[in-house]
Amino acid sequence: MDLGREDDRVPPVVARGTENLPPGSAVTTSGRISTAEVYREPDLSALPFTPVQLTRLDEALTLASRDSGLRFSVYLGELGANPTETAQRLHAGVEGSDEAVLVAVSPEQRVVEVVTGAEARVRLPDRGAKLAVMSMVASFKEGDLLGGLLSGLRMLGDQAGARRR
Repeated sequence: MDLGREDDRVPPVVARGTENLPPGSAVTTSGRISTAEVYREPDLSALPFTPVQLTRLDEALTLASRDSGLRFSVYLGELGANPTETAQRLHAGVEGSDEAVLVAVSPEQRVVEVVTGAEARVRLPDRGAKLAVMSMVASFKEGDLLGGLLSGLRMLGDQAGARRR
């Protein structure tokens, strides 16, 4: 079998702007740049939750979402000078934001925001959201961040009711 001369081979295709990729990088066939990085074990003492607690939070989010048909999500962190505006911007970035409910908590600022999309707002009245926030704040004051989030998600899911068919 004749593979031909080296001069007859097709040169490799190089995507524009990829000539100076860092070491360990490659352009995939789809054109995406993939870069290998050294894995570093996270400092668990700097994280707000243990892996077991994260699992419990994930289960609460999944149950509330599955039972109600709404998309529940939690943001934990700094909300800036205008927490309401920041929470609304974060909510807008959630896929399917019309059916989404975002619980945004900034412990350092002592702020809790619940943002609902148009469809979620119909199913989750303000009164129900306020009760859930009051429950969360009571737990937060006792130093129980996870417990507050879990009870708040449970209450919000219950207030939204069962999934509409």
